[in-house]
Amino acid sequence: MINETIHRVNGYDRDAYTYYPVIIVGAGASGIAMACQLKEQLGFDQFRIFDRQGGIGGTWWINRYPGAAVDVPAAFYSFSFAQNPNWTSFHPPGAEIVKYYHEVCQKYQITDKFEVNTDVEQCTWLEDEKIWEVRLRRMVAGMGDLSSKDRKKVVEEKGEAAVYTETEIVRAKVVISCVGGLVEPKGWPDEIKGIENFKGPMFHSARWDHSVDFTDKNVVVVGTGCTSAQIVPRLPNAPYNAKSVTQLMRTPPWVTPAATPPGGDEWWEKNSTTVMKIPGVRQTLRFLIFAAAEWSFRYFGDSPWAAKHREAYEKQLLGRMKHIVPKKYHELMTPDYGVGCKRRIFDKRWLESLNDDRIELTSEPLNRVNERSVVLGPGRLYPKGQDDKSPERELPTDIIVLANGFDTTRWLHPLRVAGRGGKDLVETMDERGGPQAYLGTAMDGFPNFFIIFGPNTATGHSSVVMASENMVQHSLNFVKLVLNGEAKTVDVKHEAEVEFTLRLQKKLKTMVWGSGGCTSWYTTNDWNSSVYPYSQIEFWRRCTWPTWKHWNIEYTAKGRALKRSRQLFRLLAFSALFVGGYRLYQSGIGLNDMRALVTSLLQGALARALQAFTVAKDQVVSVYSK
Repeated sequence: MINETIHRVNGYDRDAYTYYPVIIVGAGASGIAMACQLKEQLGFDQFRIFDRQGGIGGTWWINRYPGAAVDVPAAFYSFSFAQNPNWTSFHPPGAEIVKYYHEVCQKYQITDKFEVNTDVEQCTWLEDEKIWEVRLRRMVAGMGDLSSKDRKKVVEEKGEAAVYTETEIVRAKVVISCVGGLVEPKGWPDEIKGIENFKGPMFHSARWDHSVDFTDKNVVVVGTGCTSAQIVPRLPNAPYNAKSVTQLMRTPPWVTPAATPPGGDEWWEKNSTTVMKIPGVRQTLRFLIFAAAEWSFRYFGDSPWAAKHREAYEKQLLGRMKHIVPKKYHELMTPDYGVGCKRRIFDKRWLESLNDDRIELTSEPLNRVNERSVVLGPGRLYPKGQDDKSPERELPTDIIVLANGFDTTRWLHPLRVAGRGGKDLVETMDERGGPQAYLGTAMDGFPNFFIIFGPNTATGHSSVVMASENMVQHSLNFVKLVLNGEAKTVDVKHEAEVEFTLRLQKKLKTMVWGSGGCTSWYTTNDWNSSVYPYSQIEFWRRCTWPTWKHWNIEYTAKGRALKRSRQLFRLLAFSALFVGGYRLYQSGIGLNDMRALVTSLLQGALARALQAFTVAKDQVVSVYSK
């Protein structure tokens, strides 16, 4: 029974504060998953979820660019505990993902636990009191939707009151960061001069300006990642109707076709809501997508077998690309690095859109910006090593869209965390080589602090939602000890965190991300802080069954008594099995008798399975006969 409650401390005094047993930072998929599982597994609802943005949904709430959609099939990009039979398509748009998140929050009755427009600025561990002191900054509505750089500009120009309304100090026994990795958009490249002179709109895809009219405008899109592949095909067409779109590329991505649903997209959109309500279909489809994703992990490996599969896959993708895009782009769109080294684009429209005369793809470098134009060249960034002497050219430009990604190596930014001895979390990571955390969830010296979707937890082949759920499950093993009074503090041991990180970084250098010959956002200064070099099955296993010896657990008297009672129970259970087996042996039961017993049990299980199959078959027939 967990008796922890939210309450006011020293309520009559001026130094009164609110105590929260658990604070969750971030209202995206990870924060929602953690909140739901606190209720589902622990029966606990005394928590708050703070997010500086103005709504629930994290990156899907804030990213509203044209064509924003999930590139992992939604059946697998949803929570295992709240599967949705009502997706309108195999790869639904961002608005539908956010709607689903809201429905999950409503189902688990946690909508009232969110406080948006609130920035969690600083978390400080108070060792004497075994508690976190958390600094909250309430924000003017809409200010949290700006990047930290843009908020800083507003403060400099208009003062803090234009961004922040008040500051509040609260305390919490457990803090869980669900900040995520795709938070802070990259700014304008410092080396490209003249942007201050540009007279047209310029904005990042993650902060799309819906007030901008694209009709009959010349647009420059900077970047060729997953986001730009969704944006570019839509801009020349209604409702945007741009006159021209020039897409600037440094190196070509590997482009793979998006997964096709059973029956094809058109059939699926018409029939999926009926099919997905048939018992077992959602679970089966989810498992098949998961299995296919795990099978694709072979492309990332460091063995000759993996290299052989990777080479065959590359030939397949290049053949598809050359079949779709105009010949003038064939050399430009042929990557010179191994597939998987950078995140692949799962494409529905982009390659086909390169046949549109209104769209141009170029690797000419962006040289400078003028009031109504950009200057490209001289030369080209790709293919490399060619003696391309193409001159500068000036391109009329009305709108510039940055689709150049995020600051993915600045983990937890802009949240600051000070653990034991005042040590800063990000600085501690950097002192050890780079962003890191044990299983992506914990750092030594930061007790009762957990990270969901921290460093080295993605692989680029599976669902980030599954990875987040695994980390939630892992963290709950230790959160439970603290909340039910069994432990005062828990944190991972220093040697376990260091050994885990060193082993990962060593393995990463042998995988395609380290040996594939590319430069990607996964890696900075030879340190890969993004990718997990093993399968998601392996990650699930490690998260599901914690290695308890890797953890420092400061037990309470209650915790020590419960620990001893569990040990005694396990000893008694083992003894009972041993004594029971010995008595069976003494009673003279033979091998044939044992076989008969096992056979009987298997026959019973098979009979129950056949019965369940018959019921399911009858339900399917009933559905289709109506």
